[in-house]
Amino acid sequence: MRISDTGDVWWKNAVLYCADVETFHDSDGDGVGDLRGMTDHIEYLADLGITCLWLMPFYPTARKDDGYDITDFFGVDPKLGTLGDFVELVRTARAHGIRVIVDFVMNHTSDKHPWFKSARRSRDDPYRDYYVWSRTKPRSSKKDVVFPDQEDSIWQRDEKTGDYYLHHFYKHQPDLNIANPAVQEEISRTLGFWLELGVSGFRVDAVPFLFARDGVPGVDDAEEDAFNPDRYLGDVRSFVTRRVGDAVLLGEVNLPYPDQRRFFGGDDGDGLNMQFDFIGMQRLYLSLARGEAAPLADALRERPALDVTSQWANFVRNHDELTLDKLTVPERREVFAAFGPDPDMQLYDRGLRRRLPPMVGGDERRLRLVYSLMFSLPGTPVLFYGEEIGMGENLDIPGRLAVRSPMQWTEGEGGGFSSAPRRRLTRPMPDGLFGPQHVNVADQRRDPDSLWWFIRGLVRRYRQLPQSGWASVEVLDHPVASTLAHVSRTDDWAMVGLHNFGPDGAMVPLTLPDVPPGARLLDLLDERRETDVGPGGGVEVDIEPYGYRWLLVVPEGEDPGI
Repeated sequence: MRISDTGDVWWKNAVLYCADVETFHDSDGDGVGDLRGMTDHIEYLADLGITCLWLMPFYPTARKDDGYDITDFFGVDPKLGTLGDFVELVRTARAHGIRVIVDFVMNHTSDKHPWFKSARRSRDDPYRDYYVWSRTKPRSSKKDVVFPDQEDSIWQRDEKTGDYYLHHFYKHQPDLNIANPAVQEEISRTLGFWLELGVSGFRVDAVPFLFARDGVPGVDDAEEDAFNPDRYLGDVRSFVTRRVGDAVLLGEVNLPYPDQRRFFGGDDGDGLNMQFDFIGMQRLYLSLARGEAAPLADALRERPALDVTSQWANFVRNHDELTLDKLTVPERREVFAAFGPDPDMQLYDRGLRRRLPPMVGGDERRLRLVYSLMFSLPGTPVLFYGEEIGMGENLDIPGRLAVRSPMQWTEGEGGGFSSAPRRRLTRPMPDGLFGPQHVNVADQRRDPDSLWWFIRGLVRRYRQLPQSGWASVEVLDHPVASTLAHVSRTDDWAMVGLHNFGPDGAMVPLTLPDVPPGARLLDLLDERRETDVGPGGGVEVDIEPYGYRWLLVVPEGEDPGI
């Protein structure tokens, strides 16, 4: 299939960048990042090569869960700016070739939201059925809750009526009743509002929790089955694409691959357009910990094929804890031992509240290996702000917020994030080797050998290879345990990726399937190197310790054109 046959599915070849408005740049010196500060740095993102900016929540909030406890789906937190500032950001981004998508929290509201304040007044309130209630307390345990250190049940008694309301997250975040047509209408109104303001889609938060069966007493299976979550997700996709034909839905679905395929819409592909590859991400860290390619290789072999308009989102880090919950307990312990041995670095016994650079002791070889891998695999790469310069976490900040410290633009006390005194910053900067005096944008943009320039180079090379976004992946067998070899392939294009998780160099013997006689391999990250492919697709490729290579298959007599 030719790329032109499928219409505008821009997300197949995008480069996403996730940023928190509150911690990106403060334009007015009050210590809090804002929309104007984000707009001021659109040229920076364009220079890096970003094509889509994903904004974490910026809505009015009760400020108990970093913006995910929303009190108004149609506004902007006054600390961050105004709706006018938001429109200016979107238009400035679009003028620089950057689309904007926004976080959409469909699962819950704040308990300070007007809907819930009304709903808890009485059992007969018009907004009562916007949420999920039970007259008696249903059974629940810590394994059901998202934050087991904070909550011991997903049900909370409300004093006014004595009923219990559902909350998969914190008790101050009551779950919406998505099965209620009135709630569905509110969701459509909200989506339509932001699409009218120019966004190109939504990152949908906590998708599996929207459709969980929570055993509400008095509600039988027939009533629960009357609401079809798969059909509703398809309805949401149909709604946004009717409003904006190329709008995207990027879902947070941390489930095994077969369940993720369901949320894509199965064979029809009429669900989410994109999903994060949580399984691949977690196996990546196990491969890093072991110095062996096998865990990630197994994940890539398990990765299900998708319909032509759907896409995996490849990522190394996001804004939450580095979840390892899909690894076995012994595997998780291996990763903890390698990258987070201090209990303060761990969270909920399932993840790490760290960024990658401190985890690998600042070893830039391993950083470059990981990001080379992310950009070389079929799928859409997603960067979390600060990854491009190797920012570290600040473990003095509680919980998951440790990785959401302010962006480090320059050296100095405020790191170029804000002119406010340090005590007034929305969150403190890290100190030491990963503080702004050692890790910042300004220094790295002046140094062509820096991580920033390396990431920028990967982005540009990736964007020169649009076929990669449409490719399938095949893992190649060979005897070097430390090295992952994969082929990304479309009908008439192929690229071999090699990534060495070990500290020793190696000569890797490969047999490349379906490679025409006389073909050669062109190293796209070092264009001075070419390797001829022998009879039957046989070739030997050398790779350095923690090395990485992208080898384009060039048929005999053809000019690769890049």
